[in-house]
Amino acid sequence: MSDQARDLHKALPVDSKSAGRVQTLKDSVWAVSQPVLVLGSMFLVATMITEKWLDHKLFTAIMIVLPIPLIIFAERIWTKRSDWLLEPKEMAEDAFWLGFAGLLWIPLYSDYYKTPISEGFKAVRDLAPLQISLEPESLVGLIGAALLVMTCSSFIYYWLHRVQHESIFWWRIHATHHHITKMGCMRGDRTHPLEYLALALGAPITLALLGASDSVMAVAGAFGMWNGALNHSNLPLKSLPVYDWYFATAQQHHVHHAQALRQSNSNYGCSIILWDRLFGTYCGDTEVGQIGAGKAVPLSIKEQLALAFYPKDKLTDL
Repeated sequence: MSDQARDLHKALPVDSKSAGRVQTLKDSVWAVSQPVLVLGSMFLVATMITEKWLDHKLFTAIMIVLPIPLIIFAERIWTKRSDWLLEPKEMAEDAFWLGFAGLLWIPLYSDYYKTPISEGFKAVRDLAPLQISLEPESLVGLIGAALLVMTCSSFIYYWLHRVQHESIFWWRIHATHHHITKMGCMRGDRTHPLEYLALALGAPITLALLGASDSVMAVAGAFGMWNGALNHSNLPLKSLPVYDWYFATAQQHHVHHAQALRQSNSNYGCSIILWDRLFGTYCGDTEVGQIGAGKAVPLSIKEQLALAFYPKDKLTDL
């Protein structure tokens, strides 16, 4: 520290110094919160499976259902932006999208009920031509296998997601997810049904081809459920250095949802940000302005579902 800076620091009021230390502490807490919750959930699920101390189906179901209610509660206490707080009508719309997503994804991680997608996943895994089987039984093996399949599947996710932003044809089915004007943990599943076929199913198919066991799926699923909800949440989460070189954080994903194209056409990784850094689409901005696409005007559920079928002029004029 230079003599001038040292003199200036000494001249600061005691209250200002205390406030600075408090703010630094708050920033540190919000920087470690997401890694602790996300990686902690993976560790808990892996421990539960290896130690057999709790029925894994029940625990997996809890890990799927638990994040949203807890984060909704937290958003009301530690709000990042008051203009992002959802009205009851908006929460009802998000509940619709959550319910729709639940019919698709929960059967992949739980046997409580089955759907054509969950059955199709198991069929692909059983017939996978690669003849690979990721079925570790140790704690380290489960977490390592989950990270491996997440990294591989996110590579495909990255390119599919990027194409959707760079091609007006593929943007049609992705626009629904970006036509939100507020961030909130319930909004991560606001996805057009056709997009699941083009983007979201890429990860399960990759997992199936790699022969990921149900246990590996459960560990990877715990990460996905918590990270997806936190990345869209209205919480003042900060990016933790080193961690945010590999894993995607809420701060990075908020940038992706910005109305400004420079920001929204970046940070395509929702779970793994590594590919953005390697392929030049990473944006390290810490603040965003308006959230949304086009004119950033809220759309009804009917309009969101119709986006995929709008002519180009109408789609780009929203």
